[in-house]
Amino acid sequence: MIILGVDPGTAITGYGLIESDGDALQMMDYGAITTPADWAMPRRLVQIYRELTALIAKHQPTDAVVEKLFFSKNVRTALSVGQARGVALLVAAQAQIAIHEYTPLEIKQAVVGYGRADKNQVQQMVKLLLQIDHVPHPDDAADALAVAICHAHSARYRNL
Repeated sequence: MIILGVDPGTAITGYGLIESDGDALQMMDYGAITTPADWAMPRRLVQIYRELTALIAKHQPTDAVVEKLFFSKNVRTALSVGQARGVALLVAAQAQIAIHEYTPLEIKQAVVGYGRADKNQVQQMVKLLLQIDHVPHPDDAADALAVAICHAHSARYRNL
């Protein structure tokens, strides 16, 4: 199974692709889609759409996983993240790949084993679980890989 994890945002959308074969996880690609702050929202969303579409065409994932939006104290941030989430969900739906969503708590629980883990703990576990020699940067890409790992673990347990 090839899993595309997405950490949505309008300034930075992190992505991570992993291959899951039972207990084995292998990192395939990761990075971030960035859009300039001075771009209008529609232009930013189109850029996210285009780049996610290209990633799906290139890697042909079987599953797409998007972090669920949690309540934010900053309503403006929550709304823009929600728009980026919508684009990610649309791209996956158009590609007809399975879509899954997990909360930040579920992701931390699956990756670290503790739902209140801090960002550094998650990043170190991503590094360890994918057997890579560095913490993926930017943070949004590491978060997207964590989302993908969460789904790999969840899918494995569902199949037992």
